[in-house]
Amino acid sequence: MLILVRHGQTDANAHGLLLGRADPPLNETGLRQARALAAALPRAARIVSSPLTRARHTAAVLAGAAGNVEVDARWIEMDYGELDGRPAAALDERSWRRWRQDPEYVPAGGESLAAVCVRVHEACVELVDDAARGDVVVVSHVSPIKAAVTWALGVGDEVGWRMFLGDAAVCRIDTGGPVPRLLAFNDACPRSQGLGLLGSEST
Repeated sequence: MLILVRHGQTDANAHGLLLGRADPPLNETGLRQARALAAALPRAARIVSSPLTRARHTAAVLAGAAGNVEVDARWIEMDYGELDGRPAAALDERSWRRWRQDPEYVPAGGESLAAVCVRVHEACVELVDDAARGDVVVVSHVSPIKAAVTWALGVGDEVGWRMFLGDAAVCRIDTGGPVPRLLAFNDACPRSQGLGLLGSEST
């Protein structure tokens, strides 16, 4: 099983800010979310993480004292460029509309959704065989996880804009058959109820 985990909450997430390559740590809620995920998820054969601190901290909690975490830069969050750390309202409605309609749109100084999907789809393909034999956990961010889901479903990159992914949410993709199958999306693990898992989607 390929298990995709969004990192726990940061202060920027709690305040609804766009959070791309900026690198804040988990806040107290995020640490509690990571511990709850560790208690609820199965022991994984592999744990892969984005290089950003909020993902690596979450992955380290999941791995435990003896665990090994592999860092793969392809799972890093989308680069929001000049929008990083700013509220969504910093981008005008016309630009938001264009961004949602055109996967090739690049915010000033940032990265396109299409570019995120290229790197994430490649990373997914490389994990297929291992995930068919055992659980592979990837700790990442909103945009890369949505890109992985579009890969699993075989749909266009722009479909990611129609998904919502909460803090510390879990998605599961079965890679054991001829094509990937999405089994769960935006799942809050049972022991994490009440810890803000379905809060802001500010990456």
